[in-house]
Amino acid sequence: LGRHGEQSTWAFGSVRGFPHRRSGDTVIAMRRATQQTQGVRTEPISAVMTTSIVSIELDQPLSEAYHALQGAPFQHIPVLDNERPVGMLSSTDILRLVYDVEGVNDRMLTTMLDHQFNIEDAMSSELVTLPDTANVHDAAEVIATGNTHSILVLDEVGSLLGIVTSTDLVRYLRDL
Repeated sequence: LGRHGEQSTWAFGSVRGFPHRRSGDTVIAMRRATQQTQGVRTEPISAVMTTSIVSIELDQPLSEAYHALQGAPFQHIPVLDNERPVGMLSSTDILRLVYDVEGVNDRMLTTMLDHQFNIEDAMSSELVTLPDTANVHDAAEVIATGNTHSILVLDEVGSLLGIVTSTDLVRYLRDL
């Protein structure tokens, strides 16, 4: 019996190599925390993905993508060809095209983007995708590699359903 007459169980472990005892309550709390974490790990990707997506078609003028990204609360625009993702575009991708150009106003930049470049010139065609059957852990694993900050979520036929960003994952963890 424990100090106050209650049933008590003990588990043995070590901290920095020294044996110590943990009460049964601590073991149960640790087990519950592990189970909760595993629940989060297996929660469907739909729990974190954004479904109201701003996208652009491959044949649209590049200036439209540029203007959509200006002041927007997002940094990535999926590029679609007949509703299927073929690329990803960011404002950084567009600015790389005109980096050396100085002293242009917005109207001149728009004209330059539309007459000298197209979306395919600026977009990244290496897509990072997950199926809609993936879970939160899958998305976190992909983003944790550090090579991307956004993942496109596709259905079984390859149509775009949503996007998951590193910001989405951080917000999700904050709200647990």
